[in-house]
Amino acid sequence: MFRRSLIAFLFFLGCLRAAELRTGAIERIVESTRKSWEVPGLAVAIVQGDEVVFIKGFGVRKLGSEAPVTPDTRFAIGSTSKAFTTAGMGVLVDDGKMQWDDPVHKHVPFFRLSDPLADANVTMRDLVCHRTGLSRHDLLWYGSPWSGEEIIRRVGFVALTKPFRSAYQYQNIMFLTAGYAIGRISGTSWEEFTRARILTPLGMSNSDFSTKDAVKAADYSSPHEKSAGKVKEVPWRNIDNVAPAGSINSSVRDLTRWVRMQLNGGSFEGRRILKPDTLREMHTPQMAMRLDDPNSRALNSETNMIAYGLGWTIQDYRGKHMVSHGGAIDGFRAQITLLPQSKHGIVILSNLGRINMAEALRAQIADELLGLPPKDWNKLYLEVAAKQEADNKRRREERESKRHKNTRPSRDPAAYAGVYQHPGYGEASVSAINGILHLKWRNWNVPLEHFHFDTFQGRIEGPLENTMIEFRLDSRGDVSGMKFADQEFERKRQ
Repeated sequence: MFRRSLIAFLFFLGCLRAAELRTGAIERIVESTRKSWEVPGLAVAIVQGDEVVFIKGFGVRKLGSEAPVTPDTRFAIGSTSKAFTTAGMGVLVDDGKMQWDDPVHKHVPFFRLSDPLADANVTMRDLVCHRTGLSRHDLLWYGSPWSGEEIIRRVGFVALTKPFRSAYQYQNIMFLTAGYAIGRISGTSWEEFTRARILTPLGMSNSDFSTKDAVKAADYSSPHEKSAGKVKEVPWRNIDNVAPAGSINSSVRDLTRWVRMQLNGGSFEGRRILKPDTLREMHTPQMAMRLDDPNSRALNSETNMIAYGLGWTIQDYRGKHMVSHGGAIDGFRAQITLLPQSKHGIVILSNLGRINMAEALRAQIADELLGLPPKDWNKLYLEVAAKQEADNKRRREERESKRHKNTRPSRDPAAYAGVYQHPGYGEASVSAINGILHLKWRNWNVPLEHFHFDTFQGRIEGPLENTMIEFRLDSRGDVSGMKFADQEFERKRQ
């Protein structure tokens, strides 16, 4: 009896040491990755089955501050919010109030796509698997004064860049439309419905839908970005007008509850959130994603096939099934990953934007959890980042090399001044101040520098930096329009 008890005790100690060793390994992986990418702070949580097996904060909430990141620190989670929107759709499907293949017009009557065939056939499913034929058009919402409804109306006037359902093209405004539909069907709003039917049942009390609420929390992170080799704090980006596509702010502790529900067939602590078939549909490939770009292929070097589901990316990873989604908004990066075969979930939130640290860290943690041979994912992802920067520099240099030197505009600066219109992008005004053209569009006022002939470029830090503006002359030599943000604007008649 004593012998058996001793063996059991020694076995218990061995298991305990193994768990400690694994925890220690994960901590070393996280801290090494954080330092390699110069991330001020991040938080990581790991779920197995219905249990949180690792949860910890690393670094600081704000550069120059000693306040540490904790499991309860609130971060912007960006586009990982999209799965909450599709989950809301799934709740309505379970309630019998919506079907995935309902026409969008049934729930949002004013919605339209500029292509007649696409407009006549577009479904709720199409909105949330990026296959409508619309490219991003993020300038319609990013830093925009327009409401969500107005953005949805405006996108109906922009041309599709791919035939309907022929290609995957990431599109935030379609998720905005899906969230708007949720609000109309439920008689509330996307935010109120998501809180009542998803966050509250999961006990996610440390999550919100707006930067205005995030910065009121007792424990929240500040966003940072790296510019000219230096990490600096940047302002929070308010994206209330496109909220269903990415406005949620949360902590890793709250998100472990979300992940537990995802790994356990739509149930959480005995409460049904989603039916198993509905959750399974969300995790099922809907639209193939091509990895034609060399950098995208390098970032997915252990993947053979990849597709988009309903708010989730589905792929194979080193022979294992992976369901995941990343999030990115000014100064923040997030990554939520499910490994269904082993029932693992990984949550990573960080306060440094514009980097692939979260994906590099996710791969290392996944390798550790799955017992796979380790790879130097930090080195690989940093090399890809360096190559992307080199490619961007090469493109800038190539554009400069094709610039026709010593040319002059066809007309005097005052001739370009006026108001230019686009049915979706609205009005843009051009003024001549002391011989220098200025483009004013929405909240931006950008001085323009002559590039060559009747082409100018923006010269101000921000989204419109180095943007090209091509003025068009009619047969009389009068300025009749301009191309800006890849859209054709017509000059408004006086």
